[in-house]
Amino acid sequence: MTSAVREAADALWQAELSGTPCPPVRHLFGDGDTTSAYAVQRVNLDRRITEGRRILGRKIGLTSPAVQRQLAVDQPDFGAPLSDMAVADGGTVGHGRLLQPEVEAEVALVLGADLPHREPTVADVLRAVDFALPALEIVDSRLAGWDISFTDTVADNASSGLFVLGGRPVPLSALDLRGVRMALLRNGEKASEGTGADCMDGPLNAAVWLASTPARLGDPLRTGDIVLTGALGPMAVAHPGDFFEARISGLGPVRVAFAAAEPA
Repeated sequence: MTSAVREAADALWQAELSGTPCPPVRHLFGDGDTTSAYAVQRVNLDRRITEGRRILGRKIGLTSPAVQRQLAVDQPDFGAPLSDMAVADGGTVGHGRLLQPEVEAEVALVLGADLPHREPTVADVLRAVDFALPALEIVDSRLAGWDISFTDTVADNASSGLFVLGGRPVPLSALDLRGVRMALLRNGEKASEGTGADCMDGPLNAAVWLASTPARLGDPLRTGDIVLTGALGPMAVAHPGDFFEARISGLGPVRVAFAAAEPA
């Protein structure tokens, strides 16, 4: 491990512990050094595992062409949801638990078989998926003001925060994932909308990429893993006291609340 990787990992770790975002870390190892960025991510994942947390699968980020253009990248990234990131459907996120939360709606896939291949096909993914669920991902950044490049968000576990899964499993045979329609409501008003096609032209394409990339790094998806396939529409900023509900056709609703700020 290089000193730059260690310094970047420590900065992100302390930002989370202190609740104070840190400056971007890209200057420590170079904005194009994806290998070092994933090494930073792995350092802090290992720290969390040492503390007793479990990796529950993988999540994909930067699936939107507009966001890719903004960050001048031509590929998504991935991170790992952990056991302490799961929030119950309809649950409440405590005030101050996250630094700069934003909410996005997506499709979650739960695997009933391993996906070990370095070049999986859509058919491989279809055979491996046990069921789909509606999901909310509550993204967050340890980097001040969301001032991120591609390597910053990779190092920061793909800007992971928390996630919420709906409770009604649906087999893929009952879904047209590319055609699903999503509406994200914040306090009863529409905050975001989109379709399955807005996520890499379909969540299955995102799942294929997400199965392939970690497998090439020697850490493939396994039975029981949760696969968060990426946002179906723009993110919505979460404020204290907000209540979010995502409605995804064929999958049903999923909800989360954010606790109000405590009185001074």
